Amino acid sequence: MTPEKLQAFLAAFDTLPLGAFTGTAEGCKYMVTREDLAGGKSQKLVARELGGADYISLNLYRLTSGARLKPCEMPAEKVVRFVLALQVME
Repeated sequence: MTPEKLQAFLAAFDTLPLGAFTGTAEGCKYMVTREDLAGGKSQKLVARELGGADYISLNLYRLTSGARLKPCEMPAEKVVRFVLALQVME
């Protein structure tokens, strides 16, 4: 992942609210949960498509050497694309 894409991902991720919320991405509706762990050094996002089978899960580690994205059993590009597309519903 390029540094520019990582920066765009981090900026989009940081705008997402903590806790559970609904959102849309690429025409689908999701129930999303975002958590901060270890004083914000570790973050987790899980999203389940409502009425569908899609599932997104990732861990994000904020290390002194830089951010590390660790998707859970899926390509990094899938979780990056999802976070960049995700719009929180009000």
